[in-house]
Amino acid sequence: MTPEAFVRTLGRHRTTAIIRSGDTDLAAAAMAAAIAGGVRIVEFTLTTPGAYELIAEFSRPEVSRPEVSREGSLPEPLVVGAGTVLELHELERALAAGAGFVVSPVFDPVIIRAANEAGVAVLPGVHTPTEMLAAHRAGAPLLKLFPSPAGGPAWLQSVLAPLPMLRVVPTHGVTIDNIGAWLEAGAWAVGLVADLFRPAWLAARDYGAITEHARALRAVVAAKGAHARAI
Repeated sequence: MTPEAFVRTLGRHRTTAIIRSGDTDLAAAAMAAAIAGGVRIVEFTLTTPGAYELIAEFSRPEVSRPEVSREGSLPEPLVVGAGTVLELHELERALAAGAGFVVSPVFDPVIIRAANEAGVAVLPGVHTPTEMLAAHRAGAPLLKLFPSPAGGPAWLQSVLAPLPMLRVVPTHGVTIDNIGAWLEAGAWAVGLVADLFRPAWLAARDYGAITEHARALRAVVAAKGAHARAI
């Protein structure tokens, strides 16, 4: 998937599910539960044991391309990405495993340039307007807002007023109570992390709770519609 195609896809779905776990099997089962709840763009952080194998597994056609449902609808294929990409060798290995996009918690022009040369979308981590504009000018098509600023959605709306060209994806502090506000503030999409993969649910292996919460989150997002701004 080209960076432009990924930007459009993310602008339609407006959510990514991001799992970070110390248990490979738990990460796989939890992500499968989120997918059952309607999530179509997923991210495995490289701090998760077996992350490359998970990326490869969830990228397989028989996993990523679902069959027609009983209602006759056909969900879009999964898009699987790699998170916490800090080194070039990690980027290369993630792409070899099948990653369709890569994410970093920091702004590193080297990673942005390498991702662009490889033809894959990259989301560098940024926290200030200066970092945002610098990453944008370095060639990042999307920006991961991390960590969440104290001002939350109102802060993002203030930043986008003079910098409307930025496509910002908050990936920290997003919950079912504020996801609508983030999208209304101008976020291109949001990352679902702790509110979707709640520690108590993970500890209890309560995958049903994850699926139901994913459905609830997706319902809020669906009510807001796809991102209106063209690329």
